[in-house]
Amino acid sequence: MNRYPNKMKIKEYRTQFIQELTSIYDAGEAESFFYLILEEKKQLKRIDLALRPELDFSEEEIVVWNSILEQLKKEIPIQYLLGKTSFYGLDFEVNESVLIPRPETEELVDWILSTNRIIQESNPETSGLKILDIGTGSGCIAISLAKNIPSSQVYAIDVSERALATANKNAELNNVNVTFINQNILETQDLKQQFDIIVSNPPYVRNLEKEEIKKNVLDNEPHLALFVEDNDALIFYRKIAELAQKNLSEKGQLFFEINQYLGKEMIDLLEKMNFKKIELRKDIYGNDRMISCHCEERSNRI
Repeated sequence: MNRYPNKMKIKEYRTQFIQELTSIYDAGEAESFFYLILEEKKQLKRIDLALRPELDFSEEEIVVWNSILEQLKKEIPIQYLLGKTSFYGLDFEVNESVLIPRPETEELVDWILSTNRIIQESNPETSGLKILDIGTGSGCIAISLAKNIPSSQVYAIDVSERALATANKNAELNNVNVTFINQNILETQDLKQQFDIIVSNPPYVRNLEKEEIKKNVLDNEPHLALFVEDNDALIFYRKIAELAQKNLSEKGQLFFEINQYLGKEMIDLLEKMNFKKIELRKDIYGNDRMISCHCEERSNRI
């Protein structure tokens, strides 16, 4: 895109912005990028531009927009460029140390919340839940649960100190209390306390599936939070399930987001570990994406 010496009408810039991105993104996605940036950088919405077509960008603004455009051409995620995203109706800061929260994970949060509502309705005397989120990243799951179940005590673990720094900022941003713990779950022998809900969206993409991953994800999002070895793709699930056998309360529930290709393997794993009421659910795209289960009666546990 040419570097314009003077101001330029925003509508004209919008047309060129979208044209320059359509070789990489479809026009609808490119347009959505434009309006996301417009709202963040100039506090204008689509309707504002429609009602005031005479609005201009200054020369300085064009420089900023051109810089963002060049980064989008390199397929750097728009969320990282803006430094923020939305998840379950809340705002979250994001950066290269955390995964960008996905809509599928919102479905997992919604499942947990709907389960909690059923418990509360059937037993109004139930006290606040104790919840643990393992591999919290940006904190999106833990913070969304804390926000929507204000009586709960929420804990969150991650191996990355940088991720936890971001998660802490997000807890402050959303005005919730979450206890964040820097811990390698694969090296953990005991969680030290009992939890009513343990949830995890751990690394689950096998190296053999890398070719299915979009370039903007593969080149920018943290591999530590994405990938597992092909020969032991369920390593995190097995370890977390073992800990849940010791640290899940009598009527507690375990929730996972999973690899869409490993639904049957997950059911087999949990059955062999004597978990009960195993339920596999599909996401909005029709893929096996989340699973829940209960521990057996405490007297029968290992």
